[in-house]
Amino acid sequence: MYDTILLPVAPGGKANSAIPHASSLAERYDATVHVVSAIDTVAQTLRGPQAGAFAERVEDAAETRVEEVTGELEAAGVEVVGNVVRGEPIDVIENAINDSGADLVVMPSHTRTGLQRVLLGSVTEKVVRLSPVPVVTVPIRESDESQAGPADDAA
Repeated sequence: MYDTILLPVAPGGKANSAIPHASSLAERYDATVHVVSAIDTVAQTLRGPQAGAFAERVEDAAETRVEEVTGELEAAGVEVVGNVVRGEPIDVIENAINDSGADLVVMPSHTRTGLQRVLLGSVTEKVVRLSPVPVVTVPIRESDESQAGPADDAA
């Protein structure tokens, strides 16, 4: 039923409740998981002496996160491909769906409501609305929240 699963991860994120779900689905359907992390272009447009160092840290964090997640999935016996891409997270995910031929997306989701949801938005929510393939959203557990980065539901 599912041959290719897309798993977006945030640079610098420490926990992601979606990883075990993606692993379980990949094992069940003998699917390949494509792990993608977006390096937000905002980091590239900053000016000043520390802007380059900030952009480099974001890129390093994204590469490290993709390596950690691909390693975790490989250890579980899942076929996995990792990629770090520059761009707005929603655009990177949308392109990754098409480029990888994903037939399922698995993403973590904060359970924000009210004004916090309106002000902060959600990459996951946008993917759910725009994705041409099914999206499995996994709530971030409270134990994950304490370890998660501020944009852990964004790629």
